[in-house]
Amino acid sequence: MTILDRYIIKKILATFFYVVLILVAIITVIDVTEKIDKFVINNLSTARILGYYADFIPWIAGLISPITVFITIVYVTSRMAAHTEIIAILSSGVSFRRLLLPYFIAAIIIGGISFYLNGWVIPKSNRERIEFELQYFKKANLTNRSNIHMQVEPNVYLFIQNFSSQSQVGHQFTLERFDSNRLVEKLTAENIQWDTAKRKWTLRYWKHKPIDSIFRIRPQGTVDLASRGDAMDTTLAVTPKDFEATDRGYDGMTIDELTEQIDKMRFRGSTGVEVYETEKQIRYAIPFTIFVLVFMGVLVSSRKSRGGTGFQIALGFLLSFVFILFFTMTRTFAESGSLPPFLAAWLPNGVFILISLGMYKYVPR
Repeated sequence: MTILDRYIIKKILATFFYVVLILVAIITVIDVTEKIDKFVINNLSTARILGYYADFIPWIAGLISPITVFITIVYVTSRMAAHTEIIAILSSGVSFRRLLLPYFIAAIIIGGISFYLNGWVIPKSNRERIEFELQYFKKANLTNRSNIHMQVEPNVYLFIQNFSSQSQVGHQFTLERFDSNRLVEKLTAENIQWDTAKRKWTLRYWKHKPIDSIFRIRPQGTVDLASRGDAMDTTLAVTPKDFEATDRGYDGMTIDELTEQIDKMRFRGSTGVEVYETEKQIRYAIPFTIFVLVFMGVLVSSRKSRGGTGFQIALGFLLSFVFILFFTMTRTFAESGSLPPFLAAWLPNGVFILISLGMYKYVPR
């Protein structure tokens, strides 16, 4: 690594962390302004609020990192071009391709840090942030969830008409077992309540109806065929947490936990698995996104402009806006099931790398 490489890498990393710090500070101030009334209404202490923002700041920093990298590259390179540093480097015999090396080294450093933090570190702090927001800002999300369908065991399906996460009570409960696509037995209850001490479910006003002589759904104890009762404890392969309707719950999951959640949802036949699959693919795509944006940023800003660096920076913001818009559209389509999650995560990278390669042909080298 040459002195020139270290010089460029140092400028990129220093500017990147400075820009992240500035943007995070601005976003945090805006967020505090928007939520100050809710803090007062809920009578939250200063320590509680500071604890929330200790989790909020890393999440925002990880969220804006890819675009911040692009803005950083445009700013650093345009400044170097304005001071004729790029021209001097190329005139000394260094090829444009060789000039890209320190940029890509910086991209590896930032991409590696971003991947590790977004994959395993930030999700852990997000759990407290999400819990805080659900408790104080989005209480409606904790109240009810309706029409729950899921597979709890092979060929065993559960249905609950509505479930309250606060009282941990579900109404109109049904559990059905199938054998070769044929319903063989059915267990129903007017309501089902989670017993925290026993860590079991209590069925109230339940009725068990075997469709044939096969009896496989066995609540606690032995139940006669076609029996019913007022209350009964039973063990199911689900807990109240599985019924919670959290907003962006995947933000609190590491990559390993996302994989586990996806497998669980697929097994249970739950809806919304595309959201988690998309999030997982995006986390793997982020490091490559950083490479693409670094490459494009150098191409946009490496030519000296008579009007100064303002045009390159404005163009950088425009391309950032286009990328965000494209990325948001593909993600929305994927979460609705209209686009495969893998394609949604990697399509913006593919399109912009093709644009970058096209721009590369016209850059003075």
